[in-house]
Order: sequence, then C-alpha cells, then structure tokens
Amino acid sequence: MSQSVSASVREAGAAAPTAAQLLDFVRRTAADTALIATLPLDPEGRTWVRLDGPGGSEAWLIGWPPGTGTGWHDHAESLGAFATARGALRENSLSVRLPSRGWRALELNGDVDRERLLPAGEGRAFGRHHVHEVLNESTTEHAVSVHAYYPPLPLIRRFSRTGPLLRLEQVERPEDWQ
Repeated sequence: MSQSVSASVREAGAAAPTAAQLLDFVRRTAADTALIATLPLDPEGRTWVRLDGPGGSEAWLIGWPPGTGTGWHDHAESLGAFATARGALRENSLSVRLPSRGWRALELNGDVDRERLLPAGEGRAFGRHHVHEVLNESTTEHAVSVHAYYPPLPLIRRFSRTGPLLRLEQVERPEDWQ
C-alpha cells in the first residue's frame, strides 16, 4: 500500500541539506505524534506516505509490520537519515564503500559488519553508497520510521548476501516504488 501526501514539515531555504540537517528533520518529524498517527498500518506489508523534506529532499513515513525488513540495499549517490518513531528497528550495515559500477559479486573482507538498534526517538545519518538493511525484529509490534534522502533517490541497488559474498541482484528506479 502506498500513498503520497504533503506534510506541513517543509523547511525554508534552497541549499542542499547536509546529512546532519536530514537527521534533524527525521528526528523532529518522528516526534510529531499527530503525523505518525496518520500512517495507515497493514499487517501484511510495509506502508508508506511521501513527505516534503528539507531543501528539496525526498522523505518518507514508513510502517513496518512485525518481522519485515528491506533486505540489503544502498541509496546510490544520496545522503540519508532515518529515525524510529514507534517500536524499534535494527540496522545492519557494511563499513566498506562498494564500487559504484562494474561488478556483480564481491567478497567482503574482515570485520565490515556493523549493527545498531534504533528504538523510538533514535536516528542515524549516513553518506553516499551506504549499504545496509533495516529490520523490524518484533514478532508482535509495528514499527514506524521517518526517512529522508538528498538528492532525491535516483536509484536503489538491491543485494543478496551469503557469508562474505555480496551479489548485486537488482537496480530499482523511482518509477518502481512510486
């Protein structure tokens, strides 16, 4: 289920937002309980509503049923941030920069895995080419989060992972998720 709506959280100014500004935006928006309550929740799959982000960024309010996740992916050339508004989300990420093109499979070296739990009120920002997966590990509770990206997402690369082997599986463009 997807919906598009303008939220009253648009910021003034035309300068490109920094990762810190995106993080501030998602944290403030996640604290807006009236806005969070407007998100329709579906027990079968994730739900989302498009928001107006700061400085022309792309922003989303996302609902996560118990046991759902994104799978491994990146946001290409976009900076990003997300904050949990309700429940808790786990982020697993890689502390390595992947080549932007020219590969289908890579063997990851050493200690590249990172993980963090983001309960309600917590958020994080990330740079370009950040590879991660986001999960609602609860078996009973929906989670809700706010995400922002700048520039607006040109594409998302999706990966599969088996041990140290990371494979590029699919490239999605905006028309695939709007």
